Amino acid sequence: MAFLLLLSTVSFTVEKHFCGDVLIDVAVFSDVEKCTMEAFEIEQEQVTKVPCCKDTLDVIEGQNQLTVKTFDDLELDQQIVLAAYLYTFNNLFEVLQKQIIPHQHYNPPNLVADIQVLDQVFTI
Repeated sequence: MAFLLLLSTVSFTVEKHFCGDVLIDVAVFSDVEKCTMEAFEIEQEQVTKVPCCKDTLDVIEGQNQLTVKTFDDLELDQQIVLAAYLYTFNNLFEVLQKQIIPHQHYNPPNLVADIQVLDQVFTI
């Protein structure tokens, strides 16, 4: 949902470079690469006064005004459904009681020797 909102509000331009009627390059976030005939075109334009290559810009404008609705702007049915949803979602999760651990502060005695190794009794 957030990605859709971001995409709808971003504006960008699509820049196209044509050499004659042939599309040479399209760029969205960078500069368009000009064709290799640009130096020749400048000389030809001085003679014929008609340019061979042309650049076009297509501007895609994003939405700049967003409507924000409040709870009062909703219809009565929508208000009831929203209130019921929020009430059930809020009561969906129960808070667990704090568990009492009776041996939380019990420190076991220090291990002097490993009795299984001393008696050589192993569980297989």
